[in-house]
Amino acid sequence: MEKEKDLTSASDSERTDGEISVPNQQSVDLRSKLNLESDPGTNDAAVPPPDVVPDGGLTAWLQVLGSTAILVNTWGLINTFGVFQAYYEQTLLSSHPPSSISWIGSTQASLLFLVGVFAGPLYDAGYFRHLLITGMFLIVFGQFMTSLCTEYWQVLLAQGFCMGSGMGMTFLPSAAILSQYFARHRALALGIASAGSPVAGTVFPIIFSKVEKSLGFGWATRVIAFILLAMSAIPVAFMKTRVPPHKGKKSLFDKSLFKDGPYMSFTAGGFFAFLTLYVPFFYITLYGTSQASVSDSFAPYLVTMLNAGSILGRIIPNALADKFGCLNLMLVCIATSAVLVFGWLGVKDLAGSVVFVLLYGAFSGGVVSLVPSVVVELSPDLSRVGTRMGFGFIVSGTAVLIGTPIAGAVLGGESANARWVPTVLYAACGLLIATLLYSTARFLQYRKKGGW
Repeated sequence: MEKEKDLTSASDSERTDGEISVPNQQSVDLRSKLNLESDPGTNDAAVPPPDVVPDGGLTAWLQVLGSTAILVNTWGLINTFGVFQAYYEQTLLSSHPPSSISWIGSTQASLLFLVGVFAGPLYDAGYFRHLLITGMFLIVFGQFMTSLCTEYWQVLLAQGFCMGSGMGMTFLPSAAILSQYFARHRALALGIASAGSPVAGTVFPIIFSKVEKSLGFGWATRVIAFILLAMSAIPVAFMKTRVPPHKGKKSLFDKSLFKDGPYMSFTAGGFFAFLTLYVPFFYITLYGTSQASVSDSFAPYLVTMLNAGSILGRIIPNALADKFGCLNLMLVCIATSAVLVFGWLGVKDLAGSVVFVLLYGAFSGGVVSLVPSVVVELSPDLSRVGTRMGFGFIVSGTAVLIGTPIAGAVLGGESANARWVPTVLYAACGLLIATLLYSTARFLQYRKKGGW
């Protein structure tokens, strides 16, 4: 009886600190052996310690490496779309207005979020590997097909829908799985993994610009596709879940989230944040050439520098978040991003453009990379992280889908008569509203937990 009490106590301890309440299968087997085979007089020290999050080790850091590769293949490509937008407007799809071309990139980015409504529950149910392999295939296949496209509908289908669906299958699980391997350093692990996005966003535009000039659009796109194929091998080879899925019945939505004030305020803020966050990513190249005296040859490198600044923005805020709180750092990043976009109106030369893209890349990168950490922080337990991320991704994905096309419609189709002031104010005001809603979430969380 004492042995059973000890084991029950150990099992209960596995439910502390927000960990998933399902015991590790090896732990269950070992306990069964102890109950059946051990001498009743065995010392209590023979009972194995409860299963805890490793917070490091080779296997854990291989998950970070795999997640980094996934971020290269997902957000890295989305952050590169600025150079595709400029190329399509000037060459391949020059007969279409900027707002129509923006639908390609916004569809890709929105599906990364929207598919999460299905990927989240499927991840919670134990289908991580299925999502990973299928998603990686769709991303690589879509990139290769884009290299063959000559019509608008073909580009929208390949680069928008096909690649976007693959991104949605892989991005959410790649973030959620790190919560199984890291607790104290979870935000840092997520930040390091998310650095793959700006690294790719820095390298891919340079590759595209160089290869497109010498070999054309088709081979420029295929070279990137081969890189994506190589990167896909890393998560497929190394990534795996550590905790078995919860055996209970899982629903598509966690109904309790609608009664969670901090989470709902944060999700509402996410709508306005992602409605406008990517306007500079899509339009900085055009703004540079038309308003800031940036040469056509140098303008694509503004996207590169935007992503270069984002590298530090993905790591430093996440490292600080483990100490000062994820939502607190999110507030700093979103508020500063709003101020910078208001300041975008004053950028009139090359030097100002460079300073703007480096700073905005850093703080907007913090906004994107901190979202999974905040969702985990606001979730009651890890067994509902995937579902809650999925619901939040519906809201954010809808915003991304319509955000940049709205900016394109405000901007207008004629570059000579482009309405840049209303476009920039649209982006800045959206980020300002997001700041207010995130502040509300922080206040409600303070009232709920009693601490900052």
